[in-house]
Amino acid sequence: MTARVFHDKFTYSFPVSAGLKFLRFYFYPVQDSGFDGATSFFSVTANNHLLLKNFSAYLALSAEDGQPASLIKEFMVPCFGTEKLIVTFSPSPNSIAFVNGIEVVSMPKELYVKHQEDSLSFVNSNPFDIPDATAFETVYRLNVGGGTVENVNDTGMFRTWRDDSRYIFGAALGTVPSRRNVRINYTNDTPAYTAPAIVYTTSRTMGPEPHINEKYNLTWNFQIDGGFVYLLRLHFCETQLEVTKAGQRIFDIFINNQTAEHDADVIYWSGGNSIPVYKDYVLLTPLTPSEGHSKQTLWLALHPTKDPLVRFHDAILNGLEIFRLNNSDGSLAVPNPEPSLSVSPPLPSVPKKKKGCSLVMIITIAVFSGVFALSLIICVFIYKHKVRRVKDLAVSEPKSSWAQLPCPSNSTCATSVSLLPSDLCRRFSIVEIKEATLNFDEQFIIGSGGFGHVYKGCIDGGSTTVAIKRLDSSSRQGIREFQTELELLSKLRHVNLVSLIGFCDDLGEMILVYEYMARGTLRDHLYKTKNPPLPWKRRLEICIGAARGLQYLHAGVKQAIIHRDIKSTNILLDENWVAKVSDFGLSRLGPTDMFQSHVSTVVKGSVGYVDPEYYRKQQLTEKSDVYSFGVVLFEVLCARPAMIPGLPKDQISLARWAKICLKRGSLESIVDPNLMGDISPLCLKKFGELAESCIKDEGIERPLMNEVVWGLEFALQVQESGNMNIVYMEGGDEVMKSCSSQTSPLKPGRGGGGGGTTTDDDNEELFSVSGGKASESASTISSVGRSITRGNLDRIKSESVFSEITNAKGR
Repeated sequence: MTARVFHDKFTYSFPVSAGLKFLRFYFYPVQDSGFDGATSFFSVTANNHLLLKNFSAYLALSAEDGQPASLIKEFMVPCFGTEKLIVTFSPSPNSIAFVNGIEVVSMPKELYVKHQEDSLSFVNSNPFDIPDATAFETVYRLNVGGGTVENVNDTGMFRTWRDDSRYIFGAALGTVPSRRNVRINYTNDTPAYTAPAIVYTTSRTMGPEPHINEKYNLTWNFQIDGGFVYLLRLHFCETQLEVTKAGQRIFDIFINNQTAEHDADVIYWSGGNSIPVYKDYVLLTPLTPSEGHSKQTLWLALHPTKDPLVRFHDAILNGLEIFRLNNSDGSLAVPNPEPSLSVSPPLPSVPKKKKGCSLVMIITIAVFSGVFALSLIICVFIYKHKVRRVKDLAVSEPKSSWAQLPCPSNSTCATSVSLLPSDLCRRFSIVEIKEATLNFDEQFIIGSGGFGHVYKGCIDGGSTTVAIKRLDSSSRQGIREFQTELELLSKLRHVNLVSLIGFCDDLGEMILVYEYMARGTLRDHLYKTKNPPLPWKRRLEICIGAARGLQYLHAGVKQAIIHRDIKSTNILLDENWVAKVSDFGLSRLGPTDMFQSHVSTVVKGSVGYVDPEYYRKQQLTEKSDVYSFGVVLFEVLCARPAMIPGLPKDQISLARWAKICLKRGSLESIVDPNLMGDISPLCLKKFGELAESCIKDEGIERPLMNEVVWGLEFALQVQESGNMNIVYMEGGDEVMKSCSSQTSPLKPGRGGGGGGTTTDDDNEELFSVSGGKASESASTISSVGRSITRGNLDRIKSESVFSEITNAKGR
């Protein structure tokens, strides 16, 4: 396979006769020592029509079904008023262009553009004329009900007709009757070059059962780009021996849920059996301004008529062609396909010629044997010395189970010694990572941080979408964070922690591969975003999920793990809105024995979220995560950043501002306006009290994460319940109040109030935790119609939130 590679703009000039010409480009994006098809981006113009813009043959090929080795792009370019077809290739900046073959084929006049008297109509019946200067791109060409018809079997124009089965929608595939020995009687209106006979002798129908056919449509769907006019050509030919007269098989044609043809009758159109006919329809697809040429689905459906006089309640289609017409600027260019919607095939490599195989093999084996023995000795020596230094890792245990010997990312070393825990997670090669990210293409970057870029990629033949975090070569701190995160996440598994799939440390690279979180970060749905605002219940559920993940780190593992960087961007959401804690690069193991209350370490974290006590004393505890999570709770409630420089002093820090508003009794004034009318006053009161308890100045006054989980679950229960009976002690007497959490939701403009609660005792705390004093409270609560004494804090939380558990103490 040969290719022409262009580093600069290059033009071909083909002498042609006047008329519309087929222009085909053949691409075979191989990977060779001097050429990498995956890194090629370029534009192509032909006679002032922009055909391709910043085009990647590799991406386009990866979007094709069946993973073909090559790609064909077919256009029809007008050559009126000139005797030349001028084709120009223009590489994108810092890239190259290439092509493996170019084909120019003449076509009969008016094959696709008819006379003025035969003007077309849009699907909605508005007239449409195709100017002579219009260029087309072939999007689909199908042999309906038959196999692929290769270009050599076409009628002299080398068109390829594909099988239609992959585009059938639903389980109703219809039937595929075939009469290959029938003779097709072409006419002046449908000459032999319109389509080969094999297209007309095969078809797809609905089947012989009319009562079944009347209940469904025979439907195809196709992915197209919005913002263009499309020409659909439907080919028909009745070859069934029983269908010989008009009115025997009548059906309706729908395109994008619009009636394109009512009472279609092939025999009536063609004049008889075995006579082909085609019908053209024009469809205008809308363009969403914010999305550019966004992908859309084009629907084609056939449905039999309900006329009882019709003999065959059925529909038929033999062939289909779909073309995209250039826009008003003369352009046919569309964006490259998204890799997440495609399978990324490995690039084939060009085979090398074999010379002196025997001699080379003997020398190679001898050299390799010596190098292998020497490398083995060196690896053992390095391993023994390196393991002794593992205690310097960020996650400091008496001894670590692995160590990694970094090779500088800009070095030329071919291998690196690694003792990473490949038994706990998957180890990827750098080749696999590059294939998943198309050689770290910038268009797949979905996030960036101090560690480096995060890419969206596909592994396992495109079946699994992942997030790939690559260490920036300039990051010195990132090496330690890489080791810390890999050491921790490779051993942790919890529904509310982001799962680590694997890692790569080839050639000095440090790459982590995670499960892909389709909905991004929590912050992406709170502020500075185009996403719709989250309802309050969903926000509560997200907070509960994140709290459970953090609770697992603190209490669900053998030795507590302190995250140290909890913030709204480190809480990710999957497609089902399940919250997962991520980014463990700054994490530390907690105290190693019961006599230690903290870990002494330098302060790390994010501005606005750092525990002030940790900042002052440089003593890290689990309560430092609780403080950070409290800031996140206020972010969720108020939909504003943790820090906003430039505001009045009291309002710069969200934690400080929230405390002030709570002290004034005006928490409502800073609640996200989108929540007005959605959050109940009682739920707001309990949520605010819990969040405030998390950001107490002293760690001992803050709740544990299991208490935070219970508090959030209780707040959700309050929000969902219509009424709650509150029982508390007042002056030694038991008092019950009935509070409705739904009858008085927050209304806009109520800022400055006391949270809207129906109770009038400022000292009453239905469910708030304040350090070790909580157990001294005498109040009681009931959410299931019975009173529970609050003398034991753990007991009251379990029984109020998990009321279905009969032995709450046992839990």
